[in-house]
Amino acid sequence: MITILDAVRDTKLFQPWFKRHASWDNWLIFLAALFALPMTPQQLAVYQQCTGRELPPITAFKEVWLAIGRRGGKSRMLALVAVYLACFFEYRRYLAPGERGTIVIIAQDRKAARTIFRFVKGLLTGVPMLKRMIERETADTFDLTNSISIEIQAASFRSNRGYTLVAALCDEIAFWRNDESANPDKEILAAIRPAMATIPNAMLLCASSPYARRGALWDAHRRHFGKDSPVLVWKAPTRTMNPSVPQSIVDAAYEADSASAAAEYGAEFRTDVETFISREVVDAAVVLGRYELPRIEGVAYVAFCDPSGGSSDSMTLGIAHMEGERAILDLARERKPPFSPESVVKEFADTIKSYGISTVRGDRYAGLWPRERFAVHGVDYQVASQTKSDIYLALLPMLNSGRVELLDHPRLTSQLCGLERRTARGGKDSVDHAPGAHDDVINAAAGALVVAAQRDAQRVPLVAPIILSQTQPPVPGSTTLSTTQAFYEYTANGGGNRFGGT
Repeated sequence: MITILDAVRDTKLFQPWFKRHASWDNWLIFLAALFALPMTPQQLAVYQQCTGRELPPITAFKEVWLAIGRRGGKSRMLALVAVYLACFFEYRRYLAPGERGTIVIIAQDRKAARTIFRFVKGLLTGVPMLKRMIERETADTFDLTNSISIEIQAASFRSNRGYTLVAALCDEIAFWRNDESANPDKEILAAIRPAMATIPNAMLLCASSPYARRGALWDAHRRHFGKDSPVLVWKAPTRTMNPSVPQSIVDAAYEADSASAAAEYGAEFRTDVETFISREVVDAAVVLGRYELPRIEGVAYVAFCDPSGGSSDSMTLGIAHMEGERAILDLARERKPPFSPESVVKEFADTIKSYGISTVRGDRYAGLWPRERFAVHGVDYQVASQTKSDIYLALLPMLNSGRVELLDHPRLTSQLCGLERRTARGGKDSVDHAPGAHDDVINAAAGALVVAAQRDAQRVPLVAPIILSQTQPPVPGSTTLSTTQAFYEYTANGGGNRFGGT
């Protein structure tokens, strides 16, 4: 069988594609390592630098992780490997009659996956010998005459059910986000591996620029980098893999934000970004099977809204109340775009009033617009005194101490688990959603829970009952109360309603 390096050097195959680029030398060393091909001493030195290993591989790898800086050439290399595996490997002996093996390219969304797919198309259609293998082409699939298909998919653990995968190529896996899942990368990999189980030489290839010290990429690096393992981890800065990227661009990025540039171009995992809260704490706070609570007469509720103009972000509403020291989330509503902001404001205002609430808090979105529109429907919109980050930081000790009850709401819990704590220059912490993620639902829910707890803390606490002596009985027929009678009147009326809170 022709090796991948032979195919790259062949003028009738991929050599014209590589000839236009003079910066692929270290990628060719990676390909040699991937398929356990011979290396020169100079190439072995690069391999040792990028893998932390000493000895060259003796067998091809079935699982490989690439932690490469941005613009390092990851997408083109994934496309090359996909086409090589599809056209030069023989899988039919492992397939049942009528069964097709699939090489799937997975990215955060279909738009991102098409970047690699365009490279795949350029290789397949640009090489006459390979073009004859195309049996059918669609917007996201190539079916080849050898019972192999190359297909793009968005990052979802449901997408690979029922497939027989001969290879899976995962692009920018450190940035996969899904509001339905707190760990989409690990859940998708868990779905991929069974689909590859019947193909002995199936290959899993995951590539990304690094981000925070969490997720599947970080786990692979922590467990396998620099170790004699069947899993290869290749870690390299942008310019190591693609020297054509100007050094001036990298220097400017480091000058603007050294922590971000170290990850984006230096392929270093960020130390200034941490997971805000653990999945175990969130799961402990969720009341399974509770999706929404109805209003209870006599309970004081609070509402919090995260407004939106209806074109890009969701508009969300949270309602909560206190029971003793526990903050209870009663309702979490989300309206996804596109929608009419006016109709959603009316819907939310009706919901707020149905819980006996006349005021809703929210952020400073769009100036006076939320205040004016809610006022039309009889609800007073007040700007929250705390920022979104401050609200999250106030919610954290409540969750850690088990004083919160959350609804069984997958998007809410996913967004909560996806929050990140960042340390800025000067040591100040802030909390926000990860790049490409959302926090609309958890923002409204957290706001309602924190406002409910803070309002409860500001109430005048009731003292423990004590026995008071009564030195003079009340005058018969008067409205004067004895000290003991006054105390019980005070407590019976909610702690001072009759007496003005004194």
